[in-house]
Amino acid sequence: MTQAPRIRPLKPEDRPSWDLLWRAYLEFYETALPDEVYDSTFARLLGDDPQDFSCLVAELDGELIGLTHFLFHRHAWKIENVCYLQDLYASPHVRGTGVGRALIEAVYAEADRKGAPDVYWLTQEFNHTARQLYDRVGQLTPFLKYRRP
Repeated sequence: MTQAPRIRPLKPEDRPSWDLLWRAYLEFYETALPDEVYDSTFARLLGDDPQDFSCLVAELDGELIGLTHFLFHRHAWKIENVCYLQDLYASPHVRGTGVGRALIEAVYAEADRKGAPDVYWLTQEFNHTARQLYDRVGQLTPFLKYRRP
């Protein structure tokens, strides 16, 4: 990749490309969702509720090549909201070219703009390729995730 991707907010006309990217992301994590979830998520990403997720996409030569979904929420230990970066995906053919970093840095910039002091995310231990990037742009914490069985 010789030029940097353009990072921009999701638009309604991005639905087919967003769908392909998010399905590929979920497939990587061995997850499939009903079509209603895709419809609901896409509508929320375009909505104006500040409690809903937002989406930024990476575009190169008119093609969407990456996405990130993120959410601002309250935190009991802080006055300001914090930012949870839930999903980050770059198409396999552009991995290692700076797309993931550009998307993370765009979320950092949005967090700064909204006065959120922290941005955090989770990944699975086996996601070694992405963790190489995360080790450069973030700080690994000792927290473990538990969930209701």
